[in-house]
Amino acid sequence: MILSCSNISKSFGDKDVLKHVSFHIEEHEKAAVVGINGAGKSTLLKIIIGELTPDEGVVSLSKGASIGYLAQHQDLEGASTIYDALLEVKQPVIQMEKRLRQLEASMKELSGAALETALEEYSRLDHQFELEGGYAWQSEITGVLKGLGFEEEEFPKEIHALSGGQKTRVSLGKLLLTKPDLLLLDEPTNHLDMDSIAWLETYLKSYSGSVILVAHDRYFLDRVVTKVVELDNGAGTVFSGNYTAYSEKKAMLRDAQIRAYLNQQQEIKRQEAVIAKLKSFNREKSIRRAESREKMLEKIDRLERPVEIDDSMEIRLEPDVVSGNDVLTVQDLSKSFGSQLLFSHVNFEIKRGERVAIIGNNGTGKTTLLKIINGLLPADSGQIRLGSKVHIGYYDQEHQVLHPDKTLFDEIQDTYPSMNNTQIRNTLASFLFTGDDVFKLIRDLSGGERGRVSLAKLMLSDANFLLLDEPTNHLDITSKEILESALNRYTGTVLYVSHDRYFINRTATRILDLTGQTFINYIGNYEYYLEKKEDVEAAHFERLAREGKAEPSAPVSSQGSSSGAGRQDWKAQKEEQARLRKLQNELKKTEEEIHQLETREQEIDELLSQEEVYTNVSRLMELNQEKEKNSTRLEKLYERWEELSEEVEG
Repeated sequence: MILSCSNISKSFGDKDVLKHVSFHIEEHEKAAVVGINGAGKSTLLKIIIGELTPDEGVVSLSKGASIGYLAQHQDLEGASTIYDALLEVKQPVIQMEKRLRQLEASMKELSGAALETALEEYSRLDHQFELEGGYAWQSEITGVLKGLGFEEEEFPKEIHALSGGQKTRVSLGKLLLTKPDLLLLDEPTNHLDMDSIAWLETYLKSYSGSVILVAHDRYFLDRVVTKVVELDNGAGTVFSGNYTAYSEKKAMLRDAQIRAYLNQQQEIKRQEAVIAKLKSFNREKSIRRAESREKMLEKIDRLERPVEIDDSMEIRLEPDVVSGNDVLTVQDLSKSFGSQLLFSHVNFEIKRGERVAIIGNNGTGKTTLLKIINGLLPADSGQIRLGSKVHIGYYDQEHQVLHPDKTLFDEIQDTYPSMNNTQIRNTLASFLFTGDDVFKLIRDLSGGERGRVSLAKLMLSDANFLLLDEPTNHLDITSKEILESALNRYTGTVLYVSHDRYFINRTATRILDLTGQTFINYIGNYEYYLEKKEDVEAAHFERLAREGKAEPSAPVSSQGSSSGAGRQDWKAQKEEQARLRKLQNELKKTEEEIHQLETREQEIDELLSQEEVYTNVSRLMELNQEKEKNSTRLEKLYERWEELSEEVEG
């Protein structure tokens, strides 16, 4: 066990944020802390690292264990560039390397005892250098930066010129390179695109230390964690398994609680009816029996009705006007900013009732496409046609449709003047704004709260074609699930941009993948996209090659003849990627088998030290034979691992 939290309590004013929360984290374990916004997740992490002091309870970290923490917002100091920031982490290794070079140079001129002393230091230092990954520190920095979505040309960028999201990614890179025994990550996926999130998943799954994650990305949690700590109304409950397992167990527990409550209520009513009947007989014996039952009823430990905090938030999105079957037609659309081409020759249609997700890496033009469709930006070329009776409702991730100096109440009233006070309050209450909350200024709201106000306005509109730009950003998991249900019931049409893979998987009927300056169509949800991506992408670019169109993902010869050459280059690239994936899979399987055999070797060694085993000749021989067989297999696996590692690195 690396961490133990026992009876942690914390209050701010009269609000109990954490009430006697207890859990523990084992070595190498990956755990998630989940709960609605404001449940105390970040507070708990700050208590674990010592940034906040609990009112009650104890946090125990195993002796000598190191701990690393990534907060949601970062302010990097010191380093001048992105690369320098990560280089700081490797300074001890770099100093070791300098000392090794100095020793190599000096040993040429030494002899006798001085040479022997230098050789001893060199041998010790070289061993330590190798253990700390000294021979790969440069490739490690490059790998982490690229994994987190930085291109090599961005490495020299000045830190002061970076956005908040970029600074968070740099801080995450620094933290991963320090490799603490316990990693605490607060919303690490917030500023990552899909490729970077997938890279981080792989990195954390194979991370040798323990990890505690706070994240609203359920797909990410499903693939990384094996334990969930839920914070609900101040209390902490531990569930084994990933997010989906937690969600299923939580639903089962809630059903059981509701059944127990209803059964108890039924029994109380039955007893009250019997008591009333006995009293109505108006006989001394009947009255005594009634009083006896009343005393028993008073002693019952009455269950409270199970109430989820967000039960009141129910979004109903329903268009007043039904559009024509053809909702949107995009023909030969292109858009650039200066010399940067975002997309060209884009063609697609959207029919009534479809829920289409646009995915792709950051900066590829997803939001730009929504703005062009909504008339907020002009296209360079091409045509956009809306169908009959189509009314657009736009959800902007920056919430620019909101007025910062208005209250929530005024924001709704000014947009929909025909609504009375009660209607406005009821609408805001359905989005968790009650009492004096309705008089808060928009400028004072959190990102998640602004998102809920924008969704409230969208719900009230007569739109039948929703354009949503990152609608789940800043929403907690419960709010996301409610929005998913609302969209799945919606009879209008939806086109949205999102990097939330779980949300896409639950809601999309079709996916448009913006890659290589073009859109590739997948008729299905995110799981379908993952399954078909390689085949569909290959067919798409082959079709482009046949039509003689330049393939954005493959360089085309300036001499011109060669859409065919570009096609061959692209095919070779895909074949190489497939070969590399195969090698990586084999490497992973080899590592897993090595781990299993090494674990078994330790078990055998422990068994061989037990008296009941080493005094039993047949059992002793059996274990020794197994140990010898395992050792032979391990030798072959070690050799194969080295071969595969070299091929993958190459």
